[in-house]
Amino acid sequence: MTRWVVGVGMRAGAKSRDITDAVREVLGGSEIVCLATVDRRAGEPGLMEAAALLGVPVVGFASAQLAAVEVPNPSERTAAALGTSSVAEAAAVLAAGGGPLEVEKTVVSGITVAAVAVES
Repeated sequence: MTRWVVGVGMRAGAKSRDITDAVREVLGGSEIVCLATVDRRAGEPGLMEAAALLGVPVVGFASAQLAAVEVPNPSERTAAALGTSSVAEAAAVLAAGGGPLEVEKTVVSGITVAAVAVES
């Protein structure tokens, strides 16, 4: 059975329902292993609540760690704001211990989701 490591990009103050809805829209009812993001968002209440609802941990990475990951869809706006051109895609790859990135970033209601499959 395939399980997913999910990278999440979001603005401060994002609501847990928006996050869980975005994850489910992109991955359906698939099993989620963790939610990964930039460290400055890892403690956001909405993300923490979404992780609790999904029954998974949140993993955060420093901007420099994320910036070191080559991704297919870098963002100049994200690079200017956070010092890394990718949050969701890079965080998913790092949290999975490497790629390939099987679900490229998809934006749903302002929440960016990307995912790497891991075998159970």
